[in-house]
Amino acid sequence: MSPQHKRRSVVTGIGVVAPNGVGTDAFWKATREGVSILDRVTREGCEDLPLRIAGEVRGFDPALLIEERFLVQTDRFTHFAMAAANLALEDSELHQADHGGSPFAVGVVTAAGSGGGEFGQRELQRLWGKGSTYVGPYQSIAWFYAASTGQVSIRGGFKGPCGVVCSDEAGGLDAFAHASRIIRNGAQAVVVGSAEAPLAPYSMVCQLGYNDLSRSGDPARAYLPFTADACGFVPAEGGGMLVVEEESVARGRGARVRGVVAGHAATFTGAGRWEQSREGLAQAIRLALDDAGLAAEDVDVVFADALGVPEADRAEALAIADALGTHTRRVPVTAPKTGTGRAYCGAPVLDTVAAALAMEHGVVPPTPNVVEVCHDLDLVTGVARVAELRTALVLSRGLMGSNSALVLRHAADTPR
Repeated sequence: MSPQHKRRSVVTGIGVVAPNGVGTDAFWKATREGVSILDRVTREGCEDLPLRIAGEVRGFDPALLIEERFLVQTDRFTHFAMAAANLALEDSELHQADHGGSPFAVGVVTAAGSGGGEFGQRELQRLWGKGSTYVGPYQSIAWFYAASTGQVSIRGGFKGPCGVVCSDEAGGLDAFAHASRIIRNGAQAVVVGSAEAPLAPYSMVCQLGYNDLSRSGDPARAYLPFTADACGFVPAEGGGMLVVEEESVARGRGARVRGVVAGHAATFTGAGRWEQSREGLAQAIRLALDDAGLAAEDVDVVFADALGVPEADRAEALAIADALGTHTRRVPVTAPKTGTGRAYCGAPVLDTVAAALAMEHGVVPPTPNVVEVCHDLDLVTGVARVAELRTALVLSRGLMGSNSALVLRHAADTPR
């Protein structure tokens, strides 16, 4: 084994800003209990749009968590990312002194799907309503996909390898692969994740072109994947950031390891081709398990993509069966996002957080609102299920055709 491949990535810090809770403890409590917070959209300017149900992050005051000099030049999606990154860094107790005092030892990687729509809308309104002299100088950077990566790195003083992944919703998982690659190449830690804020009027109007978006006005029935009543997905805002470190460095400084990033793979099958996503997602699962050095029988829980579109749900259920074989009937599947909505690139990051916490606590969280499943899956519904969990498989697909699979291992896992 080469020195590079001996460098494993482990999770040492978790930060969450989600519709069902700000902070890891609040998020996990709501997730474990299957709480659904889906409700009518309350954002100003969105009241009369066809999209009526969403997962909003309510009660979030960025001024309490982020300095004013950063707030004036950033959008809501970056506020979420910066707040979550700060929580993750506090959880990991990571300091530059832990890495020889070098700022070049720590990098930042985020994934983004929509960018800063709220900030951009405000500046465009000023442009067309008052004139160009009323447009602020930060318009050129606040909307940009890489804004969160840039601001988190500037605020933390991190000068290691940085990047942003723009590969559809599945980019939330691809970011972990990129972070692990950075660590294999010599970095000691990466702050990685994604947060989205797609509920401003401008952003929501752009989403109305998605045929897979739920138009239901009933929060309890708007997002029901793997059921006969599936009618699309419900969007959400928020996300999570994690601290991923090189294992020997993390253990050497006495950090609490909360999970191991064991394997990842991605494929592409094209926009709207849900039947073809079956083959692509199954291949991603197989390759991710192979990357982790594991077999199908090692998987203890699956966190499903759960789009809520009948054709897509059928393809995902079949892809899981194709990849896991007869083991499919014995492995619990869950989709906690049915209680919070799909936060685009932030959704699989929240699933990754939930997977790490599920292994930590030995509990599979339920799939809120879903009761009668019409696919051959052991979907956990109603209440959480106690189980011994050593390996979690997290799945994600994007509306433009990306498929991604991430394998996490329990913190006590040791290399084979």
